[in-house]
Amino acid sequence: MMVDKSTVKEEALKRIKITKTAHSRLGEVDFNNLAFGKTYTDHMLVADFDGKEWKNAEILPFQNLSVSPSNAAWHYGQAIFEGIKAYKDPQGNPMIFRPYDNYKRLNLSAERMGMVEVPEWLFVGGLDLMIDLDRDWIPTNEGSSLYLRPFMIAADEYIGVRPSETYKFMIINSPSGPYFNQPIKLLVQDKFVRAFPGGVGFAKAAGNYGGTMYPTMQAKKQGYDQILWVDGFEHKYLQECGTMNVFAIIGNTAITPDLSQGTILEGVTRSSVMEVLKDMGLTVEERPISIDEIAAAYKAGTLREVFGTGTAASVAYVEELDYKDLQIRMDSTKYEIGAEVIRRLDAIRTGRAADTRHWNYLVGR
Repeated sequence: MMVDKSTVKEEALKRIKITKTAHSRLGEVDFNNLAFGKTYTDHMLVADFDGKEWKNAEILPFQNLSVSPSNAAWHYGQAIFEGIKAYKDPQGNPMIFRPYDNYKRLNLSAERMGMVEVPEWLFVGGLDLMIDLDRDWIPTNEGSSLYLRPFMIAADEYIGVRPSETYKFMIINSPSGPYFNQPIKLLVQDKFVRAFPGGVGFAKAAGNYGGTMYPTMQAKKQGYDQILWVDGFEHKYLQECGTMNVFAIIGNTAITPDLSQGTILEGVTRSSVMEVLKDMGLTVEERPISIDEIAAAYKAGTLREVFGTGTAASVAYVEELDYKDLQIRMDSTKYEIGAEVIRRLDAIRTGRAADTRHWNYLVGR
């Protein structure tokens, strides 16, 4: 159960040591030319689970780690992570977008991967302290944000197939520009499979992404940006779009694959977009949707837009979608719904519109 924010902050201040950097690298950063995920703030958070409790929690200058070659994470893949974003409101106050949803999802991933739960004071309280300390690293250019990466790995120095007894939790943050700066081209993958029911597709586990690298490399050689994954049984029901959830606008209905099979990540941006679409007057359906239904709507002229949603990408327009002999070509310059979703979400996340759902977490207060 969540406790009130003041209690979480108090606990974080009590349990997390803060060692500030002596030499900030802020002046070395060109905030007008930020590549995604290549620049890191002055500080990071590290904490250890010793088999009984979390200890040694510290915010310290960003630096490399010393890790044993026998670390269990290298060998057996117990590694999970989250992606979150922070922005500034018009008064310059830092805000984190929906951190409690990511907190909940990280621990859901931890449970599925046989890992220990991360406490609220460490995850949410740690983010608060870090961003308060590195608030000047939050970019304010359009399409930019401070990307937050909490993650946890096994820490046992043991080569043997069993859950680790010890863990390391960390947070690193990266000022970043847009993940995609133009519409994307997708290949519908009908050979390789990302996830099956009963697997770990719903978890934000590192191995989920490792398994997609080779098929994605092959798709990029063919000129595509990402893969649109489909189910592993009939190879036709949409799952995820690369690193994003996927939406299709057919008529006045927005359709996104449902989560019932446990093969799709429950995206925080996905959830936010669904609410915004409802506010815009569209019908939103979470249900199985096949590539055949997409093709039929395209041929009938009712397929209005296709876009992906994710923390890193925000909302990414799809302009090409290829499946076997089917070629779908969309004019993304006419995407009115996606454009309005982006406008409304950005306004909420940057404090320029009323946050009626209390999605924003105001840092430092």
